[in-house]
Amino acid sequence: MKDNVSVSVGRARFQALCQALRPDLLRFAFWLSRDLTLAEDVVQETLLRAWKSRDSLQNEAAAKPWFLTIIRREYARTFERKRPVTVDIDELIAREEPIFAASHDQDLVEIRAALFKLPEEYREPLVLQVLMGYSTAEIAAELGLTNGAVLTRLFRGRKQLRALCGEDTAMDPDT
Repeated sequence: MKDNVSVSVGRARFQALCQALRPDLLRFAFWLSRDLTLAEDVVQETLLRAWKSRDSLQNEAAAKPWFLTIIRREYARTFERKRPVTVDIDELIAREEPIFAASHDQDLVEIRAALFKLPEEYREPLVLQVLMGYSTAEIAAELGLTNGAVLTRLFRGRKQLRALCGEDTAMDPDT
C-alpha cells in the first residue's frame, strides 16, 4: 500500500514539474523550429519521452536541462522521419512549369527598359558582366579595351542605370 502511495505522489510531482516547465519548453522548441505547430508537437513528444523515462530523473533541479536536451533530440528526429520531397528539375522544365517562366514583375520591366536606354558603350560591359558572368579581363579582351576602361564603363553604366531607375545618384563619387 505504501508503495502505491509513493508511486502516485511521484507521478503527481512529475506532472506538476511538466506543467511548470511546459511554457519554457514550448518557447525553446519554437525558438528552434520557428513554427508553433511543430514546436507544440516537439514538446508533446518530449513530454511523452520524459514520462516514459521519468525514473531516470534523479534530481528535480536538473529537470529543465534534461527536458531541453530531450527537446533538441526530438526536434532533430523530426528531420530523420520527414524526408523532403525532391523534385526532378528536368521534369519541371519538360512540363514547362510556370515557376521557370520569365517574371513580368514591374521592377524587372523597368530595369530592362532602362538598360536599353543606356548608350551601347555602357550597356555592353554591364550585360557581359551581370548576365553573362564575364570577368573584367574577359570583357576587356572581348571589347578590345583595357581593364581600367572596362571598370570605368561598368561604374558609369551602373550609375546611369540607377539614375534611369529613379535612384538619387547625386551623392555618388565621380570617376
